[in-house]
Amino acid sequence: MKNHSQQIKELAIEVGFDACGITSPKPFLSDRKFLDDWIKNNFHGEMRYMENHREKRTDMQLLHEGTKSVVVVLMNYFTNKQQSKEVPYVSKYAFGNDYHYVVKKRLRQLLERIKSEIADCDGIAFCDSAPIFERRLAEQAGLGWIGKNTQLINPQLGSFCFIGELLLDIELDYDNPIPNRCGNCDLCINSCPSKALFSPHKINATRCISYQTIEKKGEVDTEIKSLCKNNLFGCDICQNVCPWNKKAMQNNTPELQPSEEFLKMTFEDWNNFTRKDYNRLFKNTPIARAGYQKIRNRRDEILGKIKTPKS
Repeated sequence: MKNHSQQIKELAIEVGFDACGITSPKPFLSDRKFLDDWIKNNFHGEMRYMENHREKRTDMQLLHEGTKSVVVVLMNYFTNKQQSKEVPYVSKYAFGNDYHYVVKKRLRQLLERIKSEIADCDGIAFCDSAPIFERRLAEQAGLGWIGKNTQLINPQLGSFCFIGELLLDIELDYDNPIPNRCGNCDLCINSCPSKALFSPHKINATRCISYQTIEKKGEVDTEIKSLCKNNLFGCDICQNVCPWNKKAMQNNTPELQPSEEFLKMTFEDWNNFTRKDYNRLFKNTPIARAGYQKIRNRRDEILGKIKTPKS
């Protein structure tokens, strides 16, 4: 008879996840110190929410009392589909519907199936929606290692993955971490145009193109603006150059597929882009968080640099 842990992993695949591991809710004290130092150096910039609830990041019992096991899942979002090189660039993670809802919907489905098919339990689902050291949990659950670009790298899926968690009040078998396999490779660090990645596993978010085009309010900093090139929303450079992403496979999650209208947008389409277009194309995507005005302002900056393609 299969044990509960193996059954849960199989159910996770059935509901639409690409990998699943299980770990302990033990406190991550070293990560708390790393976070404290990171914030002290103001590497988080305007992401002031990182300063809040630090005790909960260390003690998951404060998030869900009675937690005995953490089920960690990965959902691949990699796609081979690309935009035209002549238009504003959008990061792959924002091609489809907002991942918070996509992942949490399946986590809730997984929880219901665990309750009905495996064990009577209580649990709560998170996906980038609570103060949790998600990448560390995934690492401890044997789902990969934290690379020099600070991203979780799975040996089969690469790093283009969303992470989700179920905090459960039942005892399960814990998985073991796997070795870090970055070796002597420094491609991510050497390829970062703004030098946000200034050392292995260390990032100054205020210099990150993703931070500047997504998290930061207002315009991109003058010093970083020239380095952003045509990046409208996000940046995938440190992931694109990672050798482990050469194995990345096309995701098959319907909600994460980009619309054909979006992919086919030309220079002129972006140039004539209206609020109505924005609402129609990006209403349920991560781009919606930026707001139309910020996207329009950034678009104007980019299109001002791009030469109109020859007919």
